[in-house]
Amino acid sequence: MVGTASLRREAMLRLRYPHLVVEPLRGNLDTRLAKLDRGQYAAIILAAAGLKRLGLGARIRALIETDESLPLAGQGALAIEVRADRADLAAWLAPLDHRPTALAVQAERAVSRNLGGSCDVPLAAHGHWGGAGNLHLAGRVSMPDGSRTASAEVVAPVASDAEALALGRRLADALALQGAHEIIAALAAQSGGESAV
Repeated sequence: MVGTASLRREAMLRLRYPHLVVEPLRGNLDTRLAKLDRGQYAAIILAAAGLKRLGLGARIRALIETDESLPLAGQGALAIEVRADRADLAAWLAPLDHRPTALAVQAERAVSRNLGGSCDVPLAAHGHWGGAGNLHLAGRVSMPDGSRTASAEVVAPVASDAEALALGRRLADALALQGAHEIIAALAAQSGGESAV
């Protein structure tokens, strides 16, 4: 039995490994690791960055690559928000801005926003840079049980915010053509609510 707290990871696991038994994993990090140690799960999936940050990197037995399980849109990116009247603070923080990452995250988040994604939807989007300034943007929306999925990838040169947003919309449209909106609507109906935009 494999444990995960993420519907997105559950969907990816069930899609790729339909023979696995995947069960919800709840609790804080210590509780989750204790459940593994007690043998309640054969394996659990956690964020490697969190384990490393807490000095628990030795607990990691394997890493799941993005071609096997796409991350949540914007996952791993950090942001600092500054008041509009603090130009001095914005200038001090400017060297921390990594423009390629900001553009990739904008494209990823545009996918989620255009499909009406929320934390209750197994929706993934991941951008990575290729040659010639091309942003490769992959996305997937799945039912948690892996029974239905929409998956697509788009590539285009991206050098501006507008181009990043347009690429995200293009991927959302490609996913919609494969039934992403229907998957999201079915999930909303199961949860008795509507997904947030």
